[in-house]
Amino acid sequence: MNNSTPCPMCGLFANRGVTIDALIVRDNAILLIKRGKEPFLDSWAIPGGHIEWDEDANHAVNKEVLEETGLTVTSTKLLNVYTNPQRDPKQKITLAYIVDTQGEPKAGDDAKEFQWFDLNSLPELAFDHKLIIEDYIKSSV
Repeated sequence: MNNSTPCPMCGLFANRGVTIDALIVRDNAILLIKRGKEPFLDSWAIPGGHIEWDEDANHAVNKEVLEETGLTVTSTKLLNVYTNPQRDPKQKITLAYIVDTQGEPKAGDDAKEFQWFDLNSLPELAFDHKLIIEDYIKSSV
């Protein structure tokens, strides 16, 4: 499919969407959310979401973290960009950020619940989030 062919799912042109993922790590534990929507309904995932039209990535990180976890972002650092078409059923590209936050988490928006997981004892994860967390661990050694 080339970019002048409409997407079979939405009828729009077949451009790939862009999302953000926010790694929130405290004391060797990462905050994960249980997804309340497809794809990967009821799976554990890194908080994140779409970058909206006319929105920059930093604003999207702040917005998505607040909506899904109730936490306020105090700083961000880009970890990596993930472009493998198989990473997401809709071939989304993601910008993964390491974020510092303040506040106490609470599940909201697309997140049914949240839980802190030891970085060395992770559940099965949605998308390519295991790879993203492995890259985070490698970067912090």
